[in-house]
Amino acid sequence: MGDIWWWSGFIAFVVAMLALDLGFFQRKPHKPSLREALVWSMVWVGLALLFNMGLYLWFGPQCALEFFTGYLIEKALSIDNVFVILVILTYLAVPAELHHKILFWGIFGALVMRCFFVVAGAALLRNFHWTIYIFGALLLITGLRLFVHRESRFEPLKNPLVRLFSAVMPVAKEYRGTSFTVVEAGRRHATPLLLALVAVEASDLLFALDSIPAIFAITPDPFIVFTSNVFAMLGLRSLYFLLAGVIGRFRYLKAGLALTLAFVGLKMLLAAFYDIPTVWSLGVVALLIGGSILLSVARTSEPSAGRPFAPGLD
Repeated sequence: MGDIWWWSGFIAFVVAMLALDLGFFQRKPHKPSLREALVWSMVWVGLALLFNMGLYLWFGPQCALEFFTGYLIEKALSIDNVFVILVILTYLAVPAELHHKILFWGIFGALVMRCFFVVAGAALLRNFHWTIYIFGALLLITGLRLFVHRESRFEPLKNPLVRLFSAVMPVAKEYRGTSFTVVEAGRRHATPLLLALVAVEASDLLFALDSIPAIFAITPDPFIVFTSNVFAMLGLRSLYFLLAGVIGRFRYLKAGLALTLAFVGLKMLLAAFYDIPTVWSLGVVALLIGGSILLSVARTSEPSAGRPFAPGLD
C-alpha cells in the first residue's frame, strides 16, 4: 500500500481533524465533561472502524485484519500511556483546564515522532531483515521487565530528557496561564507547562520504541503500521478524560500489557521458523488485554483490592 495518494489523503485527514479540534472544539481552555469525552472516544473509534471497513473493501480481509490487530495493540498500550500522562500532570500540578493543551501538543509531537519511527523501521526491515530479531528480543525483554516491575513508581523529573531540558533552559516557578515560555529578568524561561509537555513527549518516546516494533510484528506494511498508530493516538486525549478517574482500578492491566509485548516479541523471534497467523495474534492480544481488564474489575469489587495500578516506565 505504497500509493502516494493514500498517504497524502490520510495525512490531509489527520491535519484537518487536528485543525478542527484546536480551532473550533478547543478554542477556550476547559476540562471536558465525562459525556464530552465519551462522545469523542466513540467518534475516534468509529472513524477507525470506518477506515478499517474501507481497507476491507479496497484491499481485502487480510489487510483489514492486520490494521484491526495493530489498532487493538496500540489502543491497549495507549491506556498505559494515559496513566503515565496522568501521573505527569498530577506530579507537576498542571491546572485541570490546561490538561487539554498539553494533550493536544503532546499528541501532535507524538504523531511526528511515530511517523519518523515508522519510516525508519520500514527501511531497516526492508534492507536489514535480521533487525526483526533485535526488535523481537527488545520487546520480549521489555515485556518481561514490565511484568516483573509492574508496581514500580514513575517519577517524571528523573527522565534523562527532562533533566537535560531543565539544565539547558531555566524553569519559572509558577504557571503563567497557557504560556509555554515567559521572560524574567531579561531572560527567557520555560513555564512548568512546557516542562510538563517535555515530560509527556519523553514518556511517549519510550512508548513509541515499544509500540512501533509491535505493529511491525503484525504487518510489514508501513501504511498499516502508521495508520493504526495514528488512529490510536488521535483518540488518546478523549480516552484520557474518560479514564482518568477510574484507571487506577485496572490493577492487572499492566500485567496484560506486559504479556502482550512479550508475546509480540516472541512472534518476531519465531518469524524465521513459524509465522503465527494474524487472526491468532488478534485472539491472543484480545484475550490478554480483555482478561486483565475483566480480572481487574472483578478484584476491585472485593473488599481487599490491594495496591493500585502503577506504571513501570522509569
